[in-house]
Amino acid sequence: MTSQAYLDTIKAKTGLGPDDFRAAAAAKGLLGPTVKTADIVAWLKEDYGLGTGHAMALVSALGQVPGQRLPAGEKVNAQFSGAKAHWRPTFDTLLAHARKLGPVTLAPTNSYISLLKGSGKFAIVQVTAGRLDLGLKLPGIDGTEALEASGSWNSMVTHRLRLADPADLSPDVLTWLGRAYDTA
Repeated sequence: MTSQAYLDTIKAKTGLGPDDFRAAAAAKGLLGPTVKTADIVAWLKEDYGLGTGHAMALVSALGQVPGQRLPAGEKVNAQFSGAKAHWRPTFDTLLAHARKLGPVTLAPTNSYISLLKGSGKFAIVQVTAGRLDLGLKLPGIDGTEALEASGSWNSMVTHRLRLADPADLSPDVLTWLGRAYDTA
């Protein structure tokens, strides 16, 4: 769902737009650089009955997500800083393979990178120092030992591959990535 789709749904549910929420947040002291995103999300859930995704769309519209205004390239670079830097070549290889399939756009957040075919998300990448997780949208596909159901890890994808070593980016993984791209 796009940010605008979230905002449209919120408007239909509450009758309020981003400017209305900005005024309400200001009145509650929930705007500014020291306010935590979690506090705003909790307020939106409690007072307006919004889910996490809808609340985060509003937090973003309010300009309260740290680093949200960074260019996409800087957000991607930030994902691979420090102890996570050794995963960058693996990501670059994965992305190069995806781009051989067709156009791919990156939509990074502060915690993961979405890979889009047009406006359709087909994969996400989340990296830690010890692992690169590749989430894929493969509806109707049964999981395997390596290609597990995403479960509660991330509801935007159906499956998850846990790469514990850069060498785990195998031809099988790239085949699954291709299937997700083709499905999008």
